[in-house]
Amino acid sequence: MDRCVVLVDAGYLLGAAASLLAGEPARPRISVDHAALIHGLRERAEADTGCDLLRIYWFDGAPDRVPQPEHRRLRVMPRVTVRLGALTRSDGRWAQKGVDAAMHAELTELARNRACADIVLVTGDGDLLPGLMSAKEHGVAVHLWAVQAADGDYNQSEDLVAEADERRVLDRAWITRAVRVNETLIAGPQHSAPRPEIAAILAAPLPETAGTPAEPAAARRPAHAKNGTAPAADAPPCPPEQRDNGTPAAKGVPTPKDLASLGRPVPAAPQTGAVPATATLRWSSDRGWVDRGAPEEAPEIAAIPMLSQVTTAEQRWADREEDITAVSGDPFEVGQVFARRWAERLGSPAHLQRLSTEYPRIPHRIDGELLRYAARFGLLAHKDDQIDEQDRYAIRAGFWREVDSRTGAERTA
Repeated sequence: MDRCVVLVDAGYLLGAAASLLAGEPARPRISVDHAALIHGLRERAEADTGCDLLRIYWFDGAPDRVPQPEHRRLRVMPRVTVRLGALTRSDGRWAQKGVDAAMHAELTELARNRACADIVLVTGDGDLLPGLMSAKEHGVAVHLWAVQAADGDYNQSEDLVAEADERRVLDRAWITRAVRVNETLIAGPQHSAPRPEIAAILAAPLPETAGTPAEPAAARRPAHAKNGTAPAADAPPCPPEQRDNGTPAAKGVPTPKDLASLGRPVPAAPQTGAVPATATLRWSSDRGWVDRGAPEEAPEIAAIPMLSQVTTAEQRWADREEDITAVSGDPFEVGQVFARRWAERLGSPAHLQRLSTEYPRIPHRIDGELLRYAARFGLLAHKDDQIDEQDRYAIRAGFWREVDSRTGAERTA
């Protein structure tokens, strides 16, 4: 049939584009207009082969083969099929598994079934050489496209280049129609008003003891609690007056005795007569132990509905479409989108005003729903199925930015 098919190794295409434009092959260094990129590939393929496009196959890796935001946008585009291999992390670097095998299988099947007359390969991996040779034996013309190398040299297997029927180079001018350097990673995020953003969410003060000036939580934690190391063998023991009078010791993790003293007044200190604060239940985070406050939320906070409670079935469908087509998956943006939908559907503006006074703590119910929503965008770390620490803080910062824009709150560091 007089049709052409394009097989794209996304790791090669975007990695080489990042090397060309940003000087290193890290894909986060670039931002991609996928609609423009697909249009450019189709236009170029039809012009080079003289055939109508049958389909573009987009091969990429993803943790546990779970589609990332870009994959979800691509797979709903016309004439685009996404094939995902695994993405694994080893020695601090991500590596694709199964992508080459999937491309090889698709290449040989298309040729064997005579589904097309021309196949365009956008790859540099020599592992596809047997598949390329097999396609040629079935009478298919193979076009090999390269991304312009940053150093002017080849960034493809020499054997692959030698075996291809036709060769083309996607130069800088062509690449920059759809790919740009991600300036936010160079200059940092640019937001309209100064505020502590992630810093205030990162750490909250531990409870003050009577007669002791307030100081940052990180300063009150022992050195081993701040840097994650074990305490030294010769570290001084906890003073008896802190161990025996029911007051929690100045340490990160509360003991069972600390928790048992919840809600029970502590005896007055004999020297001063002052009554120290009672123990407070704390919840764990990756940055130490942070105050969670009372086990039960105040009635005003408990009355605030969750997003799922104020969202209709029609809105849920529209939200999903917007997530696929318009939301990039940037953690800060994810937090903003969630807060925007939630704020627009709340019945009373008083809910937002009341919530604003809780900054930087998001009520536990709403925070859990926020993080579950963020997990849809592939923000789960592959190692332990948890959202990365910095991503969590960026998600919450985006949430607060949107709330502040609607309540007029100004926060300074």
